[in-house]
Amino acid sequence: MSLSPGTRAVAYMSASALLFASMGVLIRLVSHQADNLSIVFARNLVATVVMAPWMLRHGFSDFRTPRLALHLGRALVGLGSMYGFFYALAHIPLANAMVFTYSAPVFIPVFAWLLLDERIHARVILATALGFLGVILVCRPQGPALWNLYTLIGIASALLAALAFVAVRALSSSEKPSRIVFLFACISTLISGLVFLGMGSRPPMSSLTLLLAIGLIATLSQLCLSRAYALAAASRIGPVNYLSIVIAGFYGWALWGERPSPSSLAGFALIIVATLLCLNARRPAPSPPA
Repeated sequence: MSLSPGTRAVAYMSASALLFASMGVLIRLVSHQADNLSIVFARNLVATVVMAPWMLRHGFSDFRTPRLALHLGRALVGLGSMYGFFYALAHIPLANAMVFTYSAPVFIPVFAWLLLDERIHARVILATALGFLGVILVCRPQGPALWNLYTLIGIASALLAALAFVAVRALSSSEKPSRIVFLFACISTLISGLVFLGMGSRPPMSSLTLLLAIGLIATLSQLCLSRAYALAAASRIGPVNYLSIVIAGFYGWALWGERPSPSSLAGFALIIVATLLCLNARRPAPSPPA
């Protein structure tokens, strides 16, 4: 029995969440050796190199697009989110950084409604609310320490990520996943490379293996993400990203002995419930033209 497009979309999004959480761990490790500009540039450069064989096999014509402006906008907001996320990972605990980054699905239905004219199903609204409550329980905000420069950068990164996700959804209506990922990698490599060279950043040789792994894992995550949004509406599958917080919590426990508190476990449960509601929701119909 073949799986429905919605089920396959959730599967792809879940795989993307696992890969992205794994990338976060590697970024946290390498941030002690290389600066943020080096990490961002290496991540994009590796992605471009990995995708190059597809371009060579199909020819440059396969990557020509009439939607270059939207690709450029997606790259700019995605790159801005990347800089913010990587910077937050280097300065705040892994779990908090992942929580802020993966709060992006809270904003996706709003952006999808504003920019793509997608209706929001009642079950998706409930899933988003439960997921947001789960994020709060996992984060356990206490005192003014939550609201400092690093956490504000993390939240700004989440807003930019939500815009990037919606842009991917818009591009997926006519563009192939490989083209979306490759053009993002090319544009981001060019911009981050200019910043990297202009600032004179030089990562140590000892960090190159981790930087390579980050680029490879990030590319696979992006391919899964693009495929997911090609199969289902952004407002429907966005909450599946909450699974990354659960995965990050496991990594924190396994690698750094960060045991989840009762509130964190309750938050994980709400996130899982939100994902299940998201899976069973019907795809919203597009709003009629005004």
